[in-house]
Amino acid sequence: MGKTLVLAEKPSVGRELARSLGAGQGRDGYLEGDRYIVTWALGHLVTLADPEEYDPKYKKWDMETLPMLPEKRKLVVIPETGRQYRVVQSLLRRPDISELVIATDAGREGELVARWIMEKAGWKGRTSRLWISSQTEKAIREGFRSLRPASEFDNLYQSAEARSQADWLVGLNVTRALTCRFGASLSAGRVQTPTLAMLAAREEQIRRFVPQAYYTVSVKAEQGFTLSRQGSGGGRMEREQAEKLAAKLSGAEAVVERVEKKFKQTPPPAAYDLTELQRDANKKFAYSAKETLNILQSLYERHKVLTYPRTDSRYIPEDVVPTLPERLQSLRGGPYNALVNELMRRRPMQTRFLVNGAKVTDHHAILPTEQPPEYRDMTGPERNIYDLVARRFLAVLLPPMEYEDLTMTIRCQGETLSARGRRVLQEGWKAAYGMMSLDETEEGEEEDRIQQLPALTQGQRLRLGQARVNQGQTKPPARYTEATLLSAMEHPGSQVEDRDLSKTLEETGGLGTPATRADIIEKLISAFYVERSGKSLIPTAKGIQVVSLAPEELRSPELTARWELRLSNIAAGKEKPAAFIQEMRGYASRLVERVKASEGQYTPDNVSRERCPDCGKLLLEVKGKKGGKMLVCPDRNCGYRKSLSVQTQARCPNCHKRMELRGQAPAKGEEDKRIFVCVCGYRERMGDFEKRRSSGDKANKRDVQRYLASQPAQGGNSALADALKKWQEENS
Repeated sequence: MGKTLVLAEKPSVGRELARSLGAGQGRDGYLEGDRYIVTWALGHLVTLADPEEYDPKYKKWDMETLPMLPEKRKLVVIPETGRQYRVVQSLLRRPDISELVIATDAGREGELVARWIMEKAGWKGRTSRLWISSQTEKAIREGFRSLRPASEFDNLYQSAEARSQADWLVGLNVTRALTCRFGASLSAGRVQTPTLAMLAAREEQIRRFVPQAYYTVSVKAEQGFTLSRQGSGGGRMEREQAEKLAAKLSGAEAVVERVEKKFKQTPPPAAYDLTELQRDANKKFAYSAKETLNILQSLYERHKVLTYPRTDSRYIPEDVVPTLPERLQSLRGGPYNALVNELMRRRPMQTRFLVNGAKVTDHHAILPTEQPPEYRDMTGPERNIYDLVARRFLAVLLPPMEYEDLTMTIRCQGETLSARGRRVLQEGWKAAYGMMSLDETEEGEEEDRIQQLPALTQGQRLRLGQARVNQGQTKPPARYTEATLLSAMEHPGSQVEDRDLSKTLEETGGLGTPATRADIIEKLISAFYVERSGKSLIPTAKGIQVVSLAPEELRSPELTARWELRLSNIAAGKEKPAAFIQEMRGYASRLVERVKASEGQYTPDNVSRERCPDCGKLLLEVKGKKGGKMLVCPDRNCGYRKSLSVQTQARCPNCHKRMELRGQAPAKGEEDKRIFVCVCGYRERMGDFEKRRSSGDKANKRDVQRYLASQPAQGGNSALADALKKWQEENS
């Protein structure tokens, strides 16, 4: 009997599979046992060929060679991972291998990873599919006991490949056309461009916004609660009107006209999918979408405490319910102990807010696994993300929050005033969060404004205190953060006029997939189309221009809606991929012609005075991806780059902040004239820095404390210190 080869997507997953399967003999690029051999990809090992692989004329970016429409797609081995590909290829050709088990990520892209490797290596043998949602030993063993024929996933693979080919045809052709037509390194794509268009549209709204002052009136009753005037726009009025009203109400007698009590329930939020978790992590911890995804992958693959993260579902099917007690048990002994004990005592367990098989796609919601977490082995960010998932899991198993909503209407001097309050009857799912702040959510902000009201009855009279005029100013729409942009990408239907297409966008998950949205945002930043400013994402002048220069069809989410509908049909076996690909070839041709005929102009706003030493064009000054600045040549065929400064890990001896290194690395034998610069004003030549480092002269804690102690006299308190002082005053 031959051996079974198991193909994982990453080495870490491969090692876990091997441990569960008894394949413990280490080899070069794989692990071997008596029955199983486990190897891995490194993400993709094989990809679609670059244009020059089809024809040497495509090496030069030239409008005359467009559109590029190869008759048959080619696969090539990615050079950076070629060594591992050759390991996998040799294993697939071993005579003692009788079966292959695809164990790449259970999803559209994971299927593509494995199938392209199989095709390139020429594998034609028996193939099965491992489809699991967690990396625990129990899940792996159960998965191998119920392997499925790989042929069941042929349609999923065809959908993935159709998506990849369509992106190649449209993305590469339009990117080259824009670059050649406008003489600058510009790019476009079916997800990238409409996402950038949303950012640009918001920036235009902010730019055109003209703030307007408004006034409101509030007054405290003798019982201590605050009333405000009812009316349109939240009781907003002109200043003169507000001052007259305040004078009229101050010290006046009022009568309670109506007291309304309504019993209400707030159900728990659904369990996390990837996008929702990325949103909350950005709101609470300012993690980027990419950072959150990387942390989740570690918790899934290395720690094995969370289920598969790249999911777009927030529910579980019925067959996962029997595993819930074990998942709860894994949370015992930590900060969730009391809630776990309470939930374990309840029978039957409440799952009505968690179970909905109709809303589960390839994978269910992100849940804790049966593996107890080892907190001491986790980094701070890993503990933070695990805590979000654990609390949401507990919350969704708890009952709704029950409360009494109170609204009081009061008449005074012919004016109608109102106050709103709330009395919590049962904490319900809110108990999962305890003292944990939820004020990042809109719901939390609303609750902060809801006050405790006294027990008043209709017809009761009360005396009002001094009325206050409050000045406010209308605000422009907020800039997108990663959290709000992820929401907009997931639900872009409001930007599509066609109702059917809008509905399709919602049903197919919006722009991109949960697994690719983080990469899209990072791509916009690395292309210098978008910059981070704190939590905000701000489109650059280049980004705003490229939106206007890209073909109009690419700016709207409608294209993605149509594509995703077709791709879903292919995955369901309702449509053949060949017709879709042929249509994309014609579509790419039309887009190229539109770019060629464009009368638009591109004007870079970051032109430096320095010329490219290779082609003589004026260089552009841009921000580096990891901080610092660099000069780049606008000619795509030239590609010259020069670093001006980089953000380093070197710490300032005065304030201990990270310093920037300015200048370019010297040629061999030349003096290093680079200089370290800190925001506090400290400057140090590279030579002096090396001497100080070699002598062991480093900033110690006392130096840092001495520097920080001197700061209030020089520049005032920090924002954190001010906030802490305010909190202490309010709670003293």
